[in-house]
Amino acid sequence: MPPTLLGRVRARNRPQTRFLAQTTVNPRGHHAKDGPAVTEVELRARDGKQEDTHTKHLDMSSEADGPVGQELDSADQIIQHVPPTQQIDFVTLGMFIIDDIEFLLPKPPAHNILGGAGTYSALGARLFSPPPLSQTVGWIVDQGSDFPHHLTDQINAWQTSALIRRNPSRLTTRGWNGYDAAERRAFRYATPKRRLTADDLTPPLLQAKAIHLICSPLRCQELVNSLLARRREAFLASKRDAGGSDADAEAEYTRPLIIWEPVPDLCVPGELLNCTNTLPLVDVCSPNHAELASFMGDDKGAANPTTGRPDPAAVERYSEQLLSSMPLQSYTLVVRAGEAGCYVARNGGRRKKMVGSSNHNDNNNNSSSSSSRKKKTPLLKEHGLRPDMDLEALFANLLRDEDGCVAREEIEMDPGLGRWLPAYYGTGYQGDASEKVVDPTGGGNTFLGGLAVALARGKTMEEACAWGHVAASFAIEQVGFPVLSVDEEGREVWNGVRVEERLAEYRERVQL
Repeated sequence: MPPTLLGRVRARNRPQTRFLAQTTVNPRGHHAKDGPAVTEVELRARDGKQEDTHTKHLDMSSEADGPVGQELDSADQIIQHVPPTQQIDFVTLGMFIIDDIEFLLPKPPAHNILGGAGTYSALGARLFSPPPLSQTVGWIVDQGSDFPHHLTDQINAWQTSALIRRNPSRLTTRGWNGYDAAERRAFRYATPKRRLTADDLTPPLLQAKAIHLICSPLRCQELVNSLLARRREAFLASKRDAGGSDADAEAEYTRPLIIWEPVPDLCVPGELLNCTNTLPLVDVCSPNHAELASFMGDDKGAANPTTGRPDPAAVERYSEQLLSSMPLQSYTLVVRAGEAGCYVARNGGRRKKMVGSSNHNDNNNNSSSSSSRKKKTPLLKEHGLRPDMDLEALFANLLRDEDGCVAREEIEMDPGLGRWLPAYYGTGYQGDASEKVVDPTGGGNTFLGGLAVALARGKTMEEACAWGHVAASFAIEQVGFPVLSVDEEGREVWNGVRVEERLAEYRERVQL
């Protein structure tokens, strides 16, 4: 990497500063577009409409303002379990929050709205999972004594593998949200929050194919290490209980996909080194464009100074810098950039594949197992080096595998990836997007839920981003969550639309 900010941060070698979450947030990042950050009191007197279709719901999982409740509580009553044999494609450690949202007059406020990064990301995965596939979507719902009954009905209607816990001795985690005319949103916790850890995941949730985290870099390192240790331990224990051996269990064990969403308040230059140290542990890192710019010390948030919209050139430049900081790692950077869509980037490189000698035994008509093997290269009996000498044959004894064949490496080239994919209500949308985008709260989390479940089901990264964009489009069409129902053919529709049809239309538009 060139001598940029990353190099200077490493050179300083000083203790990292801890930043508390701000109560005021620009939907495109932490910096107000014009002037100082807006306050909660000011927001109560303003009105406005948000355009950023990938603004995340702020789920400050560790460093946010507001009191933190107990992480594990003996008073918890599990009122809905996840069956131990249930296969889980997706699980999130984002929190469940009940939102109260205040708009400017004359628009009335909205109360008791489903919210939280965990809820929105679960929505993203659920949109692509009609029953019985809905049971492969896992998340955790912590209910307090004040939990509204109508929200229970809404959660149950999704038919997911939600681990629901009730604690009558505490209040449900609640958040206050407010918007102003300058497209800025303020957020604060109204009750103590219930932070989730690896210990909260039951055995079936621990074995999820993809795990979504939203947290600071250091907490991500802690969570990933804890998750992987507990996951392996639980997997080995289940195989032992079934009479299997540890050796067989180790051969079957698979690592989950880790989808990391950096928490906004610690996307700052002082955390850049912690961020790069976290990247080898994750499969996908997904900040929004302003958070990526903030890591790099750009207080303009990678936005065009004239329009305030995301600047693609700046996003690509900062992505290249972050990727070059870990050139040998295989993580993917997915930068969510509001109405501009997302920029997905991954380093290229070489993949080694061990194969036998290239000399085939074409004249051998023995068994199929013998004919599929490479011909053994005979040892040279002559001494001394000659211009026509086969050095591989000379060192054949060192290169032979257990079958006596000469093994060699073949190199496969990974060209890497760098592509923009537009938001669903972005470039190419046939219609007035401003009429469709009502409230972008949670759009970023929903995007990552769709992306994560696509990867868990074997889709490519570009296809997964398409799933994410389509998922986000449903999340931002209303205040709260889209309405789930069935059409005249008995098929699921959300806001009256079949998800698969919207995905097909988007894939055709972007030529996937």
